[in-house]
Amino acid sequence: MKLFIKEMDDGFAREILHWKYSPPYDFYNNEFSEEALRELLEESYYAIVSSERELIGYFCTGKTAQVPIGSQFGAYSKDLLDIGIGMKPALTGQGYGSEFFGFILAHIADSTPYKTIRLTVTDFNSRAISLYEKHGFVKNLEFNRGETKFITMIKE
Repeated sequence: MKLFIKEMDDGFAREILHWKYSPPYDFYNNEFSEEALRELLEESYYAIVSSERELIGYFCTGKTAQVPIGSQFGAYSKDLLDIGIGMKPALTGQGYGSEFFGFILAHIADSTPYKTIRLTVTDFNSRAISLYEKHGFVKNLEFNRGETKFITMIKE
């Protein structure tokens, strides 16, 4: 599948905000709101599309990729590039994750000066953790937000 990065636009943002994942991944479901729409459009979010311009997923970088409460636990004390990703629900668990994530990592390597990348994932998301480990990420720190445990992972 040939992938391309596009600026986030209103159509892509609205589609993402209406994605619905099956349990237990429904934790990642968004509620549509004007505030959520503004975040996708005004922060560092990018759409990943196929050659047919079908929305495949997105990624974001910087503070928008962090879980805010993680700062209280020192999760983001080092100056690293944080990334966050999301893939269209219908495509998850279908074997596309490695190509999708590898494409994002290659883009980041080519377009930023950062040598070390950090991401944050829920501890129950074993599919994602396995994918990240296959791409060289290692677990770094854990913290809780309520009953949800998060793990930061780093790739140097």
